[in-house]
Amino acid sequence: MTQPFDICIRGNGIVGRTLALMLARERLRVGLVSANPSAAKAGSPPKGDIRSYALNAKSRALLESLRCWPDARDATEVLAMQVKGDAGGEVNFSAAELKVPGLTWIVDVPVLEALLADAVRFQPLIEILDTPQPAQLTVICEGKTSSTRAEFGIDFDVTPYAQKAIAARLSCELPHEQTAYQWFSQGEILAFLPMGGEQGNSVAIVWSVNEDHTQALLDESPADFCEKLEKVSEGRLGKLSLISERSAWPLQMARTEHWAGTWEGKAWVLAGDAAHNVHPLAGQGLNLGLADVAVLATTLRDREYWRSVSDEKLLRRYERSRKAEVAAMSAAMDGLQQLFAQTATPWQNMRNWGMNSFERSGLIKQWVARQAMGF
Repeated sequence: MTQPFDICIRGNGIVGRTLALMLARERLRVGLVSANPSAAKAGSPPKGDIRSYALNAKSRALLESLRCWPDARDATEVLAMQVKGDAGGEVNFSAAELKVPGLTWIVDVPVLEALLADAVRFQPLIEILDTPQPAQLTVICEGKTSSTRAEFGIDFDVTPYAQKAIAARLSCELPHEQTAYQWFSQGEILAFLPMGGEQGNSVAIVWSVNEDHTQALLDESPADFCEKLEKVSEGRLGKLSLISERSAWPLQMARTEHWAGTWEGKAWVLAGDAAHNVHPLAGQGLNLGLADVAVLATTLRDREYWRSVSDEKLLRRYERSRKAEVAAMSAAMDGLQQLFAQTATPWQNMRNWGMNSFERSGLIKQWVARQAMGF
């Protein structure tokens, strides 16, 4: 590519690749900086990658518009969700009751990344780069540990939680019946996310546990680890077997005050985890990142003809549009995390009363559910 880039995207994960494809569709010239260019060009997922994400209807529509939505086996539709508290509290959601096709979809991350990588490879207006190149606008999509964000001196306000998330995949004795489960127990949160399609009997787990409890769980034998999961999950899916490695990472709430600006006279914006992190208890992290992508791409597409993609007022439009939603979601997730982290009996009674009241709230419950689903 001999012409200069309109956009240089730093970070070639799901958010970065999706943005690159959307901008190229608008005839913008895009440089996509990859940490591993050869792997990105080949479109091969990392070996042993056990990540999965819950994607809502809005995220699905975005990826389908790029022809990068996985098939039904790798994007399991969730028809029901059951959330149980630690003292009788319970909330249930049903796609049938809400009159929607699915509550969410549990997507196999390596499969989605491979689809996006193949689409990027066949898009002539996208060039994979080893290092950042000059462009009118730099978009930082490098995740929560972004080196470019630090290089540009962008403040990132981080509030760490005294928890880590453990992820793994399990084979279950009983079929999941396209139901997602979540248990709150002693300040910790266990989620079972159905995998393998309609007839599947495997789940991805995300277990948010106290830091002083994490290493012991990682060191447990597979049998002992699964026995503990069976106890916390009340045997809901029968006998469990570990079918992957276990991985863990620290949890935090974080966001930046400034989503757009200039550095050495060049314009930049943030998107995805480089701009915000939320607790994974509601599975909204990637949905927020893809919403950033949709708004940024639309803002650049609909700009006045005299504005360049680096126009400060244009980028402020994007910032204003996203900050309010992200701030509200961050506050909600942090509030829930703080509430369920309390183990004293009065707190336990209050939150379980709150769950049961929410379960009976009718229109309020429906509104909250539809917001989370992206409708």
